[in-house]
Amino acid sequence: MSGMTGSAVSAFGTGFAVGLSLIMAIGAQNAFVLRQGLMRRHVFAIALFCAASDALLIAAGVGGISLFVAEFAKRHAPLMFSFASLWLAFYGALRLRDAIRGGTNMIYRRGSKIGLFPTLTITAMLTFGNPHVYLDTVLLIGAVSLQFDATDKLYFGLGAAISSFVFFFSLAYGAKHLAPYMDRPNAWRILDAAIAIMMFALALSMLRAGGLI
Repeated sequence: MSGMTGSAVSAFGTGFAVGLSLIMAIGAQNAFVLRQGLMRRHVFAIALFCAASDALLIAAGVGGISLFVAEFAKRHAPLMFSFASLWLAFYGALRLRDAIRGGTNMIYRRGSKIGLFPTLTITAMLTFGNPHVYLDTVLLIGAVSLQFDATDKLYFGLGAAISSFVFFFSLAYGAKHLAPYMDRPNAWRILDAAIAIMMFALALSMLRAGGLI
């Protein structure tokens, strides 16, 4: 990143943090990726599909839909950033609830050795059949990107997209190492608590970006 300006580095870091936090909060898709990683079945293809899907949706939000709502955002910035803050806080509250209750229930089991195409079909259903993925990658990330101008917006989108590749490949290939630890109930509580803290911190940053605090 030696050729990046300070603002570009900040935009990239914000995009990476926002993208990573939102991905970690989506459960069904992650559970499937983790389970396939534990079974070591089609690991690369699944991780690539999930990450590339996220990147395409992020590009749509940052480079497409965000342009259509840019003028609206200029006039209603407090509303836009309030929505983003509330959405992030909502995710944080869910994760905090699970951290307190110990409600996250990840089941590891060996499934049948189905082929690549059926596996990717299931992956696609879990990815595009989840309404949260559109709210997160297209609308929310698109809205957050509006605080950046020109090149910095591209770096923000790049950071968010790279976070998807880092997360999904780490989850898929690191699953076998996580299995002995994630079987412990307290491990999920710690993870949920960490996600909640990240969400609340980002919600606060959105309120500041909108000039609300």
